[in-house]
Amino acid sequence: MSTFTIEGGRKLSGEIVPQGAKNEALQVISAVLLTPGEVRISNIPEILDIKNLIAMLEGMGVKVRRLAKGEYSFQADEVDTQYVGSIEFVRKSAALRGSVMLAGPLLSRFGRAFFPKPGGDKIGRRRVDTHLDGMVRLGASLEYNSIVRAYDLSAPQGLKGCYMLLDEASVTGTANIVMAAVLAEGVTTIYNAACEPYVQQLCRLLTAMGAKIDGIGSNLLTITGVKELHGAEHRILPDMIEVGSFIGMAAICQSPLTIKDVSYKDLGIIPECFRRLGVKLEQRGDDIFVPEQESYEIESFIDGSIMTLADAPWPGLTPDLLSVMLVVATQCKGSVLIHQKMFESRLFFVDKLIDMGAQIILCDPHRAVVIGHDHRFRLRANNMTSPDIRAGIAMLLAAMSAKGTSVIDNIEQIDRGYEDIDVRLNALGASIKRG
Repeated sequence: MSTFTIEGGRKLSGEIVPQGAKNEALQVISAVLLTPGEVRISNIPEILDIKNLIAMLEGMGVKVRRLAKGEYSFQADEVDTQYVGSIEFVRKSAALRGSVMLAGPLLSRFGRAFFPKPGGDKIGRRRVDTHLDGMVRLGASLEYNSIVRAYDLSAPQGLKGCYMLLDEASVTGTANIVMAAVLAEGVTTIYNAACEPYVQQLCRLLTAMGAKIDGIGSNLLTITGVKELHGAEHRILPDMIEVGSFIGMAAICQSPLTIKDVSYKDLGIIPECFRRLGVKLEQRGDDIFVPEQESYEIESFIDGSIMTLADAPWPGLTPDLLSVMLVVATQCKGSVLIHQKMFESRLFFVDKLIDMGAQIILCDPHRAVVIGHDHRFRLRANNMTSPDIRAGIAMLLAAMSAKGTSVIDNIEQIDRGYEDIDVRLNALGASIKRG
């Protein structure tokens, strides 16, 4: 198990460029299975989850070429469908959360897919009903295979378009159903579809490949099935979660920082949520500049009640940034209620922050009240273990602002989502040693 040793209290300065979006990459890389043509994708983050997904594609027979850093060519013209149904493949799929995105393309193009219970972060129950229900509505049969311990989806006669109202606006569920529907016969209408920028990007790639999709960017998608798709080129958006993490890092370290090429129009409510914590942001073209501030004062609502930051489906606040905002709030002036609605275990890391001297009341698995120190009391160094990607980066930010030397174990969780994070932050003035 690898570790980070962090000497806290360092001032940061300079510029940093966010990596490509991990969540988009998992979707668009899976989409290459929909065509025998060559698909070129650039700005791919070379992180553990993405490398594992690419390795799975190679194991299936997909031809993969690394053209440059972050730029790959994929060609799925000789997919080994027997291997895709093997116990070995299903076992590898179960260990990687992003592998659920393979089911839609495999079912749509080859008529069969296994869908294991997803792995990944230990952040509570993660439902897959939306995925499975959508594919069944498109005409797939569904059985649980006890031998490979996965759901067996089958549509030997192909899929047929239909109308469906999703039970939740699941991002991965929407993406999977869209990829299944693009080769289905007839018209598929998806209401209550997720409309995150990542889903929009997937739809744009599919359209470039020859798919017919109307309503991109809305919660009502209409997909007219086509016989086949062809190759295309695609560039992945900057990762909005990294952008938000860097804003939080600059704030809690009271350091000036420029975040380059953020695709500001795709950040949604994220900048405004940091402003509610008192963090000043300047948009400079497509860059964000975070100035050094002595104090960050949390806003109250108009009636004087305590500020609440809660996650919600797009265009609401992404749940992946609540951990970062919680850590930032520990050093702001004022109080804020953090309400994590979508995952019931993501706030359990706050006990480590309390050990560091943070004033946090954990109300229940979904809500925590943070009373900020206004930088009058610095957090103490601590030894921590990263339970998941987002809590891991929040712990790293806390350690960077703390007095003394902290150690974070299980940093493989951080590496799953952030490429060379220690190297990139050390270039700004941080002191992070990998061990």
